[in-house]
Amino acid sequence: MRFFKKLFIGIIALIMLAFLVGVGLYIKKANTVKEKYRLLGEKAPIITLNGQAFKDLNKNGKVDPYEDFRNPVETRVEDLLSQMNLEEKAGLMFITMIGMTQQGEHLDLPPLQLDPMNWLFYSILDDNATLIIDKKMNHFNIINSYTPDVLARFNNRLQEKAERGRLGIPVTIATDPRHGSERNPGAAIYTPKFSQWPSSLGLAATRDTALVREFGKIAAEDYKATGIRLALHPMADLATEPRWGRSNGTFGEDAELSAKMTYAYVKGFQGDTLTKESVICMTKHFSGGGPQKDGEDAHFPYGAEQVYPGNNFDYHVRPFTEGAFPANTGQIMPYYGIPVDQTDENVAFGFNKQIITTLLRDSLKFKGVICTDWNIINATGMDVARAWGVENLSPKERVLKVLDAGCDQFGGESSPNQIIELVKEGKLSEARIDRSVKRLLRDKFTLGLFEHPYVDEEKALDITTTKEKQKLAELAQAKSTVLLKNESILPLAKNTKVFLDGFTNGEVFEPHGTVVDNIEEADVVLVKRQTPFDPRSQYLLEQFFHQGRLYFTPEEIAPIAAYAEKKPVVSLVNLERGAILTPLEKHSQALLVEFGATDKVLAELLFGEKQPMGKLPIELPRSKDAVEKQMEDVPYDSENPLYPFGHGLSYPEK
Repeated sequence: MRFFKKLFIGIIALIMLAFLVGVGLYIKKANTVKEKYRLLGEKAPIITLNGQAFKDLNKNGKVDPYEDFRNPVETRVEDLLSQMNLEEKAGLMFITMIGMTQQGEHLDLPPLQLDPMNWLFYSILDDNATLIIDKKMNHFNIINSYTPDVLARFNNRLQEKAERGRLGIPVTIATDPRHGSERNPGAAIYTPKFSQWPSSLGLAATRDTALVREFGKIAAEDYKATGIRLALHPMADLATEPRWGRSNGTFGEDAELSAKMTYAYVKGFQGDTLTKESVICMTKHFSGGGPQKDGEDAHFPYGAEQVYPGNNFDYHVRPFTEGAFPANTGQIMPYYGIPVDQTDENVAFGFNKQIITTLLRDSLKFKGVICTDWNIINATGMDVARAWGVENLSPKERVLKVLDAGCDQFGGESSPNQIIELVKEGKLSEARIDRSVKRLLRDKFTLGLFEHPYVDEEKALDITTTKEKQKLAELAQAKSTVLLKNESILPLAKNTKVFLDGFTNGEVFEPHGTVVDNIEEADVVLVKRQTPFDPRSQYLLEQFFHQGRLYFTPEEIAPIAAYAEKKPVVSLVNLERGAILTPLEKHSQALLVEFGATDKVLAELLFGEKQPMGKLPIELPRSKDAVEKQMEDVPYDSENPLYPFGHGLSYPEK
């Protein structure tokens, strides 16, 4: 007993010691952060000239040309560039993730809340003070799934620190899509209180460009209310390879349809021209990231290759040349993949001079910012560097190759020191840096960030959370839903008794029919399923990307087959990729696919209060064998598809 008592006392002592050490380290870190923020100056004073107010951003007591909003953008750019030092220029050329607390404050200290995502962000990302002050960065993408008022508060805290910097250069905040139900920190971020729209694949299923443009306007208004001014979307890639894990972020496999949707989407976000009212679109992924070998995504080493067995490279460029560029997209992002044997060297798009300079800059005359996809230079706490084709180069050599290729900014990176060292070593000219810095500054001035970087925290929720926006989003959900098969069972009659499998909110069916717990009492069984995939966990982000198989296993089909022996079955599938629905179709009297519709909307559709109006934006293959025979770069080439591109039924007229 004495031994166990001593052991217990020893354990308690160790716990107390660890606690005291932790408190000490926390206090030390807090003091370090506080000292860093003390290095900043005061907020910019206001100078009044002829009744107009100007911010003295560099605090020199006069209105410099870059501080004078009456000047042309180019005049302001040239003046600010002339005042920037090498460190400030280098910081401008990087954009990376930044964390925030649940209250919208800076994530500089170990988070005290039990939020696993924030602990992850804190462990793998630099703290805010380091990014802003030490690295002089002012482009960030936010990945927290917080409410609009929290996002607005964080914007204001961030902009206040930026204004106190030497030149007062405002921050540009970017984000992946936030108006859907997907939760993927590598592709899309669910945001509470934002209206919930169907995926891009679903928007394409509506065939309604006016609706897509209206979505862009609504999303842009929500972004501006929270301080977000750069959309890391849309995806103009083509989903010609059905296994590709990012198909749901595209507008489908048809180049003409994708171009029309991309055009409407960009116009909605940006307006007819870029102005202070715009949210800039960084359209991706040039020159088309869809033809991934075997459908494996290029986020991961096994998906590094893009292949063109159908010699169809130019087809994948069309959504850009016929959609994004005519819409005047402000920025472009190339993808991770290597366009195998399409250029004089097999290196990924961001390192590929023939893609970025020869094609994008020289041939297509794109003059805006080109930003690499995330983490192609340095390894991170989550992953290896996605430097496909140049793995043999050092990180600094990769930086040099990206700049030589013609890109302006490094996504997901926070290593301005690499540019600084290259300049000091004589391997990179400051003139080359200036070309990119000018483009980046031009966008900040055009957006009006130097005059109006702050947002109204009190109004953020009121602006973003309206019944009108959600009503239109639900209309889009319904309009995107595709009725594939209907053997005279839909719409269901009022008061039909339904047995539910796969739905999360059975209560929404009660106004229409009766939900029963016993299948024997049911008139019909309603089944809801997700697109099949293979769970993977070799890399951290893999768990968020649905890849691999498109077929349902016998074990997954067995319950549905059992239902069908007893009652009529209506099946619904959330379509993320070209799922093989053949066995599901066999056991279902009606079959629908949706793209992010709520159970409420689905109930209204099934009982006829809303009409499924969608047309398939991708074909649905009949078998695994058919999928494997398809060519990655060729659209609608599946042998005898179960449902072809463009298929979609309507309810019979009453």
